[in-house]
Amino acid sequence: MAHSEDHIALAAEYALGTLDAGERVQVETMMAVDSDYAAIVHAWEYRLGVLNQMVGSIEPRPVVWENIKAAIRHSTEQQAQPEVPSTAGEPVVAGVTGVGPTGVVEPTGVTEQPVVAKETEVAEAAELPAVAEAAPVAVDNSNVIQLAGRVRRLRSIASIATALAAALIGMLAVQVYRPELLPDALRPKPRIQTVEVRTPAPSPVPSAQYVALLQRDGGSPAFILTVDAATKNFTVRKVGADAEPGKSFELWLISDRLPQPRSLGVIGGSDFTVRPVLAAYDAGTINAATYAVTVEQAGGSPSGSPTTAPIYTGKLIETVPATR
Repeated sequence: MAHSEDHIALAAEYALGTLDAGERVQVETMMAVDSDYAAIVHAWEYRLGVLNQMVGSIEPRPVVWENIKAAIRHSTEQQAQPEVPSTAGEPVVAGVTGVGPTGVVEPTGVTEQPVVAKETEVAEAAELPAVAEAAPVAVDNSNVIQLAGRVRRLRSIASIATALAAALIGMLAVQVYRPELLPDALRPKPRIQTVEVRTPAPSPVPSAQYVALLQRDGGSPAFILTVDAATKNFTVRKVGADAEPGKSFELWLISDRLPQPRSLGVIGGSDFTVRPVLAAYDAGTINAATYAVTVEQAGGSPSGSPTTAPIYTGKLIETVPATR
């Protein structure tokens, strides 16, 4: 239900407590039949509750209480004063003197005159100074005027805030949908978003693979040696050889480019042994060398040179060519 500005003003003044009895009854009746209007009144009570905290108690001036007491005393005296009955016009017998010619005693000196005593008293009472009327009670309405002015200011502030909110919403809508209609200063800044695109690393180019069968006198291979040309890592696959207890197989590189055989390490007890030690040699030496296996004491040769004759030998052959 839509409410007029007068209804809203009544709600605010009801919250302030500045309405007379009839207007308060009107507001309370509207609150009883209209829940929306009751919500408006409660909203004003919530807004103006701060004003009640801002206004402190004010002690009345002494003259206010004196005027109130005088007015009460004057009203009490008027109710207690008795009403004087009127006796004007009653006859008065002065006395009886002498006997008339008929032998009947006749009153003499009879005068029928109104008694003016009461009238004299009334006149004298009229001449008495009248009781001074009590001075009108001075009522300090400054607080009511100030609060009413605050209500008007609150209305103005609410109207201005509503207008500003509507303007802000309109400007935001224009910024979102039609930014070209705004001046340059009000146009939204372009947002620069940095996106990191990670491209997958190129697949490694297959390198050449070399294999050597380490065997004795053309028999079955005891070990298979595989060398990767790119990384120069080698893998020894144990096929049919088992070390004696307390002994170890040791792999050697034998080349005419080197003064003596070079140890490539002890072949472990597992099926595969991987070593990176070929990185210290060039490709020509690696590809042309002879690879041999000797039986050494546990842990390998202590001197760095073979202590026994090789029992398994072989040379590398290219099994997988390099991709260009």
